[in-house]
Amino acid sequence: MPGADWRSKSAYCEVEKAQTVDLAWEWLRRDREYHKDFRILLCGKQSSEMADHFRRKWGLTFRS
Repeated sequence: MPGADWRSKSAYCEVEKAQTVDLAWEWLRRDREYHKDFRILLCGKQSSEMADHFRRKWGLTFRS
């Protein structure tokens, strides 16, 4: 699905096979506010509080 033309129905013929995480990523990668928050997280002092806020806001979990 990465790089798919979201306007093309044929680009999403596999969507019925997609898992929840695939659909969530497709949503986030198009969300401007998510990208803004991610850039802020990357550019900031990587505090655990800041990372926790980011995870809670966007409903994310990260592997250890």
